[in-house]
Amino acid sequence: MAADPRRGRALSAGLAGAVAAVLWVALIAAPHLSGRASVLDDLDARLLDLRLRSFGAIAPSGDVVLVAIDDDAMAARSGSGSPRVWLAGIVAAIADARPGALAVDVLFADPGPPEADIALAGALARVPAVIAAAGRFEDGPARPGLPQARDTLWPQPGIAGAARVGMVNVVTDRSGTPRHLPLLVLTERGLQPSLALQAVSLFEQVPPRFDETTLRLGARELPLDLGLHLPLRLVGSAGTIPTIPAAEIADASQRLKGKLVVLGFTASALGDRFATPFDASLPGAELLAGAMSQLLGAGPLRRDAQVRRWDAALAGTVAALCTGAVILMPLSTGLPLALALVLAALGAVWLAFAQGLWLNAALLLAGAGPPLLLAGIGRYAVERRAAARAGRAVQTLKRFQSPVLAELIAGDPGFLRQPETRDLVVLFVDLAGFTRLSQALGPEGTETFLKGFHHLVTDAVHGQGGAVLNFMGDGALAVFGLTGTGGDSAAGALAAGFALIDSAPHLGRAQGLAEPPGLRVGIHAGPVILSRLGDETQQQISVSGDTVNLASRLMEIAKAEGAILAASAPVAEAGRTAGLRAPDALRTLPVRGRAGEVDVALWRL
Repeated sequence: MAADPRRGRALSAGLAGAVAAVLWVALIAAPHLSGRASVLDDLDARLLDLRLRSFGAIAPSGDVVLVAIDDDAMAARSGSGSPRVWLAGIVAAIADARPGALAVDVLFADPGPPEADIALAGALARVPAVIAAAGRFEDGPARPGLPQARDTLWPQPGIAGAARVGMVNVVTDRSGTPRHLPLLVLTERGLQPSLALQAVSLFEQVPPRFDETTLRLGARELPLDLGLHLPLRLVGSAGTIPTIPAAEIADASQRLKGKLVVLGFTASALGDRFATPFDASLPGAELLAGAMSQLLGAGPLRRDAQVRRWDAALAGTVAALCTGAVILMPLSTGLPLALALVLAALGAVWLAFAQGLWLNAALLLAGAGPPLLLAGIGRYAVERRAAARAGRAVQTLKRFQSPVLAELIAGDPGFLRQPETRDLVVLFVDLAGFTRLSQALGPEGTETFLKGFHHLVTDAVHGQGGAVLNFMGDGALAVFGLTGTGGDSAAGALAAGFALIDSAPHLGRAQGLAEPPGLRVGIHAGPVILSRLGDETQQQISVSGDTVNLASRLMEIAKAEGAILAASAPVAEAGRTAGLRAPDALRTLPVRGRAGEVDVALWRL
């Protein structure tokens, strides 16, 4: 069997659309795969915020405690001498509680009184401690690879000698929401670890080990994003990390013992603050405490090179499948299927976040959206053209078939692929004396006359919901009840017969006939075989069976009885019920070629 060329063209179009969709995804995914800034970053950030809000805050590690230098502490300190001496007192109080490690989120970059620096250094020396340094970077979008500081604010040497030093920089999106923590920063003094990493390493007494995608802290492995950045799983609003006010340290020593303590400012207008999905103004110290909690294993979030490749693969697959579905399927099927696929993929991305995977929802939507839109527009145009062609084909078909049949065939190309038995009403009509009439009119006049006759038949039959199956020169065959709707088919057929008889006097006027030709009509209702005749290349609809034969014979009976219309008794009864003309006579008559007799109603009119 020969392949359908239209199907081949459709498959080629679907494949081309899918390939184009994959190429589109490859184009927009390139910055994401390399870690460069992209126009999709803002949308990705907003969709990530929605996931953070939908899944809510997480329980932080119980090993991290924040000592907050809050408004009350600042008010109590007012006018009490050097700030560093005061801070030294807080550090000493923390050291007295014997914590596992102390991270001080305070920059000591400016020189202070020597005695104050000595006091602070002495307090720091009593506890495993890390103090802050901060890098300053070139303006503009982040670059792939390790972050490189333009210059760095280092703590004063006298203080730095008493503790380790760690970078407090975080990477934010354009709205200022923290997204990544660089674990290593390239400074003028070489590679410098982050404050959070230094603190956790000191607390667990294990050195950090890196490869290209992973941080190892003892037996624990944490996947890292490009450039050894830790994707931040923001834990919650202010207060989510267990917090002790600096003024209450003396009463909370047991809560600090053995813990990783973070000391930082939370007072108004002091220290860094960040907008997050949970808090419009989260203190920087609490943000770093949350990062330490994450490094200790609470709320891991994975976005690394492998996850970025998964993003591209998922977006490409969804875009290709959606585009192919819209191109290959009817728009009413393909478009809902494509949208359902996008929503299912988006749901999977959403649920993956609960398992600690940060997948790029923006890339998924941007990858599928434009190809799906273009494929939908193209498919709509194709279907509009196909509908227009089909409409023209149906109109053309109606010239060769009854409009009722044409609609049935157009709506169901398999109509009557197998013969069917139907209860229909069959009407035959024939012109009386047509041979003599055609001789008198000549070929052209006969053609004109027959056109008028056929027009009369179609008007009468179609006006009552019937279908003309065949014109046979000076006769016609019609059926009623083909669609199964439209009321009493027998009464409709009888009404059509009366309409034919009433219109007959108008026949031949254009040819100047002195006397119009006569008509004979036969109508009978009953089961018929409705089928296609012909081979696969040319077919026509036909009816057969005893009902058809009897309707034809009723025309002969009408002629023999001097009537114009003859119908079987059930048809006449349907006409009486419908209030149509009563018959002029009812007879029980034999039918030529058929056993038994038939009750026949006759109208002489």
